Parts: sequence; C-alpha cells; structure tokens
Amino acid sequence: MSSPGTPTFDQLRVFLTVVETGSFAAAARKLNRAVSVISYGIGNLEAQLGLALFDREGTRRPKLTVAGHAVLAEARAVSQGIDGLRAKVKGLLDGLEAEVNLAVDVMLPSERLGRVLRAFNAAFPTVSLRLHVEALGAVTGLVLDRQAVIGISGPLASEMDGIACQTIGSVLMVPVAAPDHPLARTNPLPPGAGRDHIQIVLTDRSPLTQGRDFSVMSPRTWRLADLGAKHALLREGIGWGNMPLPMIESDLVAGTLVRLAMPDHPGGNYRLSNIWRRDTPPGPAASWLLQQFADCLREDGAAAMMADV
Repeated sequence: MSSPGTPTFDQLRVFLTVVETGSFAAAARKLNRAVSVISYGIGNLEAQLGLALFDREGTRRPKLTVAGHAVLAEARAVSQGIDGLRAKVKGLLDGLEAEVNLAVDVMLPSERLGRVLRAFNAAFPTVSLRLHVEALGAVTGLVLDRQAVIGISGPLASEMDGIACQTIGSVLMVPVAAPDHPLARTNPLPPGAGRDHIQIVLTDRSPLTQGRDFSVMSPRTWRLADLGAKHALLREGIGWGNMPLPMIESDLVAGTLVRLAMPDHPGGNYRLSNIWRRDTPPGPAASWLLQQFADCLREDGAAAMMADV
C-alpha cells in the first residue's frame, strides 16, 4: 500500500492559486513566477501525492479532477490554519494578548454581553476568550485572584483595595412577584408589606461579602446563587424579589410576573463598573472590551429619580 509524501506549504499555495485564477499563466502572474515554475510545482505536488489533481487533456484551462476537488478542501483548511497562525504570532509580537479572561456580573443584560462579544470576535479573531459569569463580590474576587484580567462588576468593587474601578452605567432593579402572589393582588401595597412574605435573595459565591445582605427587607428569605433559578422561583409564586428589568421585561408583558409598587422598596439602579487590578493593567484587546462595555451601557443611562441599590 503506497503512502503519500508530505507537500510543502508553497506547493499548496501554488495549487490554490491555480484554482483561484483558473490557469497556470494567471497563477504565474499573481505569484510573479514563470509559467514553467508553476507547472513544475504542480507536477511535483501530484507526484508526491500520487494523484492527478488537474485534467489537462481536451481543454485549454486546467480542470480539477475528482481527486483534485477532494484535495482542494484540505489545502484550503491548511492555508487558513497557516494564516491564523501568522495572524496570532503577529498579534503577540505587537503586544496583543493570546487570551482574555473576562468576568461579568450576572446582572449585565445578556443582549449587551452578546453584542459586545460578537464585535470582539470580529475585531480580534486571533484572541481567545474565557468568560466567567458571577454575582456580587465573586466578579471582583476573580480579578483579585488573577483568574480574570478584567471584570464588569457591581457596586461592591469600589470598596476593594488594589482594584481600579470605572463606573460605566447601571441596570434598573425592580421588585416583582407572580400574578397570583398575595403582594401582586394587593393594591395599594402598604409600607412593610414585603416583610410578611418570603423574599428570594441572590447570594454571593465568594467570601468577599460573607455575612452581608443587600436590599433584603424580609426576615423570611430563600437564598440561592443562580439568577436564572431565582427567576424561575419567582414565576412559580414562591416569593417576591428584585430582578434586573431587562431580564424580566417579557414576563411583565406576558403577565407571568408583576412589578410591585412597594412604597418603601421601589427598586433602584444597580451600578456596573469596569474593573482590573491596579498592578496588572489590561492589554489592547482587554482595553477594547472595557471601552465597548462602557459605550454600550452609556446608551442605556440610569433611571431618573431612582436611587442606587
């Protein structure tokens, strides 16, 4: 059983150029080589592979054989891989990061996150991304522990030593409950009504805020570390709680959740900030990400007449 040889990248490039331009002469002009050199290179490639790549009989233009079509797909994949390698190495030589570790607060609207990361992929195709989604102090914890180089954090980050913090916007948090919950069926709600019912509270997986409560009114709480699970429990009518408005707008329209007009707890702005370690400034790709998040959230703006939560 015969074993094919190993073609060089230059041989594959000549082959791809002939296919692209449609003739040996056109490939020679594009590569600035003699036609005889192109023909010799294709002949050597065919000899190494043990296959005829072009049918040269009965036509003035070289036509791919069945084997040539099969080899073409692999040659293009190799060429794209080499191009990707060269681009990554050039980026590294220019100071571009090979990978960016990003931590984001779970309150960041997913639509905003998706928009920025889609643009990041287009702007930095050679840079890998590692994404962490956490709540409260866990975002800052990842940056402090160097597991993430940058973060989009809630308001707790400004309290941490060694963290550079740049406020970039906010997300409106509102109290909600299922339509059959007692709080949703009471109108108007008296002050302190939330204290008589279970409040579903998002907790922190990091030790940075251990023992601290945020926007907790009721002595009866269910605590969990997953915002999606909190959303599901609220829709089941188990309790009431604060949710980022962008996440539950469709529920309010559909009637699966009701915004509570609580006179002593109307909700408020959850401030978001770009963060990084002061001793580890972000590189070009990470800095670009931070600017994009700032621009994106600045479009939203803070809700007028709403305090911070």
